[in-house]
Amino acid sequence: MTFPQFVYRNVIRNKRIYAAYFLSSAFSVMIFFVYALFIFHPDIKKGVTSSVAIQLMTAAEVIMYVFSFLFVLYSVSTFLKSRKREFGILMMHGMTRSQLNRMVFLENMIIGIGAIVVGIGVGILTGKLFLMIGSRMIGIDQLPFILSIKALLLTTIAFLLLFFCISLFTTILVGVNKLIDLFQAGEKPKKEPKASVLLSLLAAVLLIVSYYLAATTTMQTILYRILPVIAMTIVGTYFFFTQLSVFIIKMMQKNRLLFWKKTNLITISSLAYRLKDNARMFFMVTIVSTVAFCAVGTLASMNVMNKQVDKEFPAEIGYIALDDQAIHKEHLQQINDEFKHRNIHYKTNQVPIKYIAIDSSSDRYTPDTMAIISFSDYRKIGKAAGFDVQEKPLAGNVALEMRTSPYSNDESVQYTLKQDHLTLQQVKLTENVVFPIQLIQNKGLVVSDELYKQLKPVNTGIFTGFYTKNLEKTAGMAENLVDEGIVKSKPDQKYSMIVSGTLYKVQMNMFRMMLFVALLVGAVFFIAAGSFLYFRLYADLDYDRRQYLTITKVGLTDKELNKIVTRQLSLLFFVPIVVAFVHSAFAFMALQSFYQLSIATEVIIVLAGFLVAQLMYFLMIRYRYLRNLRKTLI
Repeated sequence: MTFPQFVYRNVIRNKRIYAAYFLSSAFSVMIFFVYALFIFHPDIKKGVTSSVAIQLMTAAEVIMYVFSFLFVLYSVSTFLKSRKREFGILMMHGMTRSQLNRMVFLENMIIGIGAIVVGIGVGILTGKLFLMIGSRMIGIDQLPFILSIKALLLTTIAFLLLFFCISLFTTILVGVNKLIDLFQAGEKPKKEPKASVLLSLLAAVLLIVSYYLAATTTMQTILYRILPVIAMTIVGTYFFFTQLSVFIIKMMQKNRLLFWKKTNLITISSLAYRLKDNARMFFMVTIVSTVAFCAVGTLASMNVMNKQVDKEFPAEIGYIALDDQAIHKEHLQQINDEFKHRNIHYKTNQVPIKYIAIDSSSDRYTPDTMAIISFSDYRKIGKAAGFDVQEKPLAGNVALEMRTSPYSNDESVQYTLKQDHLTLQQVKLTENVVFPIQLIQNKGLVVSDELYKQLKPVNTGIFTGFYTKNLEKTAGMAENLVDEGIVKSKPDQKYSMIVSGTLYKVQMNMFRMMLFVALLVGAVFFIAAGSFLYFRLYADLDYDRRQYLTITKVGLTDKELNKIVTRQLSLLFFVPIVVAFVHSAFAFMALQSFYQLSIATEVIIVLAGFLVAQLMYFLMIRYRYLRNLRKTLI
């Protein structure tokens, strides 16, 4: 048997341990290849949405590649540590250090090349399906399957380089010091797990404070709190698994009624060692899972934002004419004709606008001119849009600042008009959006009817609103007048216009595209997290065999074995996921500050989907793990 044959058979012999690592690597290669198919597809480089899709997928490629590098590095280092006894036996039979390094290098390259071949192969087989789903979510015509040579070369070279670099590092990771240390690896008795009371308390405080800050955040404070909360959560999670969890187990051991009840003695004692030994792995699984949950959940909840379009755009089509040119009448007539052609029932509304000079010398954020309308016209627009206008009529110099977005900050500001140096006392924002920011492009004010009549404008305009309950049917209207649903006034273009149906369609396509990208990246992260659990579990299989074989000799039944293993595996699989769920839940509570509508339904669906996937994975691993244990106990 030649040395390469020996290396190949060694990989096959350890296929059970390498299975999850191989499949996770192959899945990462497949998703990377699918993204590359999109990026290099000749028919996708058309339109703004498609160009953004390419940018997002390119960013996802980079994220996945960096994550894959860290995942492979961690996996290989874990495998090498679990095989030290095997290395000791080989070296005892005459294998040199250089041969050991060469063997490990070739093993990693065999697995890496196999993962590349399988990943690209599955990517080719499923590429058409992903292109169909992706093109539908992006909102472009269906993409035909084209096997891009660039995508093939990029994926192959990138992952060959990745596995080659990791394989070179294995000479450092093996860390052979003494033959006796390798030979006796896994035989040494484990030290009793200990926990620091101070660090356990620190973990609890950090997590509680971060949860409180996340739960009480607002749209104004979220930008200031996000980084401290993330930092405290990460540090708190690390100490939770390395210290606090062990401390809790120690407290459980002191409770005799619980600890000495039936098989709890074995379960709790073993759990203390598992938590301490696997603390870093639990930490990694929790953080990676939290990132996956938050990424997918955040983008899934974006659908709620689209339901707020009616509040963002009171008129389905808004048009502001800045002069009396005949072209404006032609544009409005075209819009009316398109409504009739599409059989869409609609209403129209017109109000005048005065652009007044503002003294902006004292505040650089104050515009030179502002759009101003009367309170009667504000109420008229609000009722036409279906809003319940509850503000009381204005009097004197009191003004309302126009809310141009649902997320506008409610601040009281004074504005001074250049006309007679009149100072307006702005009390608060209007309750509803009257003109979206895309139309007036700046701030605006609502004043009393009497004051409005007295104001001398530097320019005037007429707003025409088209209102209908069929928002989505307006998508694509007046395409010759707007670009992607919006056009802003310019010196050579005296009108601004929005088509909310088109904006809604573009926004929906954008969010679907982001969700498509996040789902694939989230799936890679989630499968990788499951792989961490899998190979950590099988790394301890030999130790568990000896432990349960000893316990069986003193009367452990098959039913009790199933119960103990199920409990331990449940905690191993679900404690990191439950902690990740809690982290994600508070993250979504902070995210809720961005929405006027509840995102609870979307979040629950995402978390439930991940939980079902983890449950199926747990049942599969439990079955295989028990089967391998029973082979030793028979």
